[in-house]
Amino acid sequence: MISQDMCDHNGHMDVLNYSKLFIDGLENFYSDPLGFTKGYRNSGFSSFTLKDNIKYSKECLKDDEIVMHYRIHRINKKLIHLVSIMLNSNKQLCSIYETVLGHVDMSSRKVTEMEENFFENVQQIMQEHTRLSLEIPLRLSIKQL
Repeated sequence: MISQDMCDHNGHMDVLNYSKLFIDGLENFYSDPLGFTKGYRNSGFSSFTLKDNIKYSKECLKDDEIVMHYRIHRINKKLIHLVSIMLNSNKQLCSIYETVLGHVDMSSRKVTEMEENFFENVQQIMQEHTRLSLEIPLRLSIKQL
């Protein structure tokens, strides 16, 4: 629920809280099912955010109930393109968030290819998200955390 302290002088949720809500939700997805667990990070790999974009479509006002849905849109062996949508309780699109994560070797701090097992896991998740989006409308196909 959108609280008063999340709103700005215009009476709607401020941009920092959009970012915070999307990123906080992404943290759950990031570890499981995506695979960036503490154990994986301890093995010397992680990710860096290379690009973020938020599109605002409908105001979120105090007391609005919202929900975010996440999906993997595209991948290659080095990059993961994630998309999230924010819906209000009427299932109206409020915002779209896109981010590109680079898979990073922490010893060199450079983007590097994912290990095969890790890549296959991410690829399976993306294929499931794609399959779901073909079967039902996009806004309902993205899995809620």
